[in-house]
Amino acid sequence: MALPAAGSGRIAILTAGTRGRTLQSMFKRWFQRTVLSRRWLTFLVMGFAFFVFGAGTYNIFMLFKANAELIATYGWQALMDGAARQLIELVVTGYLSMAAYIVFKACEYRLTHALADPADAGSANKSSNA
Repeated sequence: MALPAAGSGRIAILTAGTRGRTLQSMFKRWFQRTVLSRRWLTFLVMGFAFFVFGAGTYNIFMLFKANAELIATYGWQALMDGAARQLIELVVTGYLSMAAYIVFKACEYRLTHALADPADAGSANKSSNA
């Protein structure tokens, strides 16, 4: 890929950090535009996120404890037999559950503020009186 000559234009240099922020802002705009702008969809996504959070965290601490005891008892052999993979899966499940919780809280925030905001209630009364 040829670079433009000096002074001929603006060169955008993307590092891993700026690419991550760009993807993050794109996802944030998409989520706000698609999900949070529609109350019915926000409610559905909130319910789904609640289910994912509940399913992901159900008994996860007991599984972590059992995995740690297995590794402590049998050491390297337990890690080679699959305890390491199970530990990684538990950590990933925990992070996905945390992401689902954040989505749940964002939807909850949007719905509760939409219900409690006096500006929304005032505009709804004006449009119903017209």
